[in-house]
Amino acid sequence: MDCFHLFVGPESAALVEEAVGGGGDAVELLLNYPAANDGYLRLLFNLSQMEFVEFYDFWNDFQELNSTYAMMFQDKNVNPNLIVVAFRGTEPFDADAWRTDVDLSWYEFPGVGKIHGGFMKALGLQKSTGWPKEIPPSPAGKSFAYYTIRERLKTLINENGDAKFIVTGHSLGGALAILFASVLTIHEEELLLQRLEGVYTFGQPRVGNEQFGEYMKGKMTSYDMKYFRFVYSNDVVPRLPYDDKTFMFKHFGACLYFNSCYRGQVLEEEPNKNYFSVLYVVPKILKRSL
Repeated sequence: MDCFHLFVGPESAALVEEAVGGGGDAVELLLNYPAANDGYLRLLFNLSQMEFVEFYDFWNDFQELNSTYAMMFQDKNVNPNLIVVAFRGTEPFDADAWRTDVDLSWYEFPGVGKIHGGFMKALGLQKSTGWPKEIPPSPAGKSFAYYTIRERLKTLINENGDAKFIVTGHSLGGALAILFASVLTIHEEELLLQRLEGVYTFGQPRVGNEQFGEYMKGKMTSYDMKYFRFVYSNDVVPRLPYDDKTFMFKHFGACLYFNSCYRGQVLEEEPNKNYFSVLYVVPKILKRSL
């Protein structure tokens, strides 16, 4: 939960309001507890009081083992109004997660764009059939992240017509969070997209090429999807994989950027987007060591 500490305080509240044009459901969700100035602190408190639904350990069809992890919470035991899906990031000594991160192969959806192959495999890409809208029941111990979470959300929302959900994650988990929403749009999951309150990522790497980014911008507009991509000044992960002529990865959506003094602003792209210049790298290493 440490990543949520970034939210505390009125400046962060104003930053999110700016990112969504001064308002919107996602901001109301964060600020309705009930004073706007400490709305994020209240959200943190309420998340700590939410009911744990389930911890998931998902199968990766290409690594042939369980290597994707997620958790689900809800704000009430009966008729939940808010459901939170959180994907776990890369653990420092988790070799399987690192295999996912460095798998820079492309997976291409015709008419959508090219997407980071390692992340798609972690989310539930099928080795033999790709991304069908439905898959047959899996053997015991082989559940897939996208399909399992999608069906659980449908069940919870059908049980309570007022329920909405958010998706979040840090690092690798942030990539899986926005790609989960992306596959929902590709599969035209109208019910879930109408109930998706927002996607919140922290230190998220790039997930696709420019065509994919343009596709997602259009879908975010169509479904009024709020997307908050938080970046801390010294974090290298949001600068990877490179946005250049060789790798061709591109971020999309506004960057909620915090400098080393934790001052925030809304930017189109984080400064020093590829984190390669010595003039940037040396000061950042020194700051981290202090």
